[in-house]
Amino acid sequence: MSIDRRELLKAGLAVSAAAALPHASPAEAGFAPQPGAWRNFQVLTRLEIVKPVGKTQAWIPVPAVNERDWFKSLGSAWTSNGRAALAREPTYGAEMLHVEWPEGERSPIIEVTSRIATRDRAIDLAKPGRAAPLSAAERDRNTQGTELIPVDGIVKQTSDKIVADANAKTDIGKARAIYEWIVDNTYRDAAVRGCGIGDIAAMLRTGNLGGKCADLNALYVGLARAAGLPARDLYGVRVAPSRFGYKSLGTGSAVITKAQHCRSEVYLAGFGWVPVDAADVRKVVLEEPPANLAIDDPKVVAARKALFGSWETNWLAYNFAHDVALPGSRGPKLGFLMYPQAETASLRLDCLDPDNFKYTITAKELTAA
Repeated sequence: MSIDRRELLKAGLAVSAAAALPHASPAEAGFAPQPGAWRNFQVLTRLEIVKPVGKTQAWIPVPAVNERDWFKSLGSAWTSNGRAALAREPTYGAEMLHVEWPEGERSPIIEVTSRIATRDRAIDLAKPGRAAPLSAAERDRNTQGTELIPVDGIVKQTSDKIVADANAKTDIGKARAIYEWIVDNTYRDAAVRGCGIGDIAAMLRTGNLGGKCADLNALYVGLARAAGLPARDLYGVRVAPSRFGYKSLGTGSAVITKAQHCRSEVYLAGFGWVPVDAADVRKVVLEEPPANLAIDDPKVVAARKALFGSWETNWLAYNFAHDVALPGSRGPKLGFLMYPQAETASLRLDCLDPDNFKYTITAKELTAA
């Protein structure tokens, strides 16, 4: 439901000065996220339709993930000159604001303000605990294929070969072998639009293993599922600079319109959901200054070690959803929901062209006064 904007912004919240503080370089700080204090962020998405034609509608993802140890969705508020309502995708629980404007509205506009709390994650994989087991429904949902992430055919063949070549017998061995294979055999392709589309069977068939986060982390999820391991993608956006000094793994300003990032998790008995992000290792290789780093560069080695089992959570998680049908849309399903979407008459706008779409997303850190 809608939350009154005054309620959202009050309670002694103020902009933190943390973002203005100097950050240690990767060489000085290493890369070792650990659970610490919760951080609070406010994210504002402003969307307007520049050339509305006929019936116009939009769908804006809002945070819907709640994980006790590392992420809380604290509600969203909105203002619009259209009719807006919160919609929930039934399979994965993704939430979005669905807005409709009548024909003749010349300046469709909406602003959505969301609050989240987040903190870093790190799991000691040498010390299994008593993580709650997955329900049968959760296990099924996170081991089956999706339209873009099949778990049979070439995906299964590749997964089997990775596991066999690594002589991996345990679940944690399989999960790590797939992670290391992706780091060693894929690359980040700067020419790919947005975060990629995540068509993993096409990647494996063609042998073109370049892509961005929605490609490389989807590949991890598909290969892990094909090995019998529950795995899932999380779709979101970076909201702050890296505290460890990695320029490639954080935001450079309060404007995060193009800072979308998807991550992955694998479920391991005794540990629960384990954070994984092979795509960010390849991002460090390509983008971390001075760029085009060697795989054995200390910055890459540190990120590679950390990103199987931990995350720096300077990042907002929207949802886990695949094959998303937008309510009221005549267009095709989305492989995932990570960007604002809109349609005028029967034309879906290009969500990867925010300057002409038009939308902006901004973030600021909040702290108790």
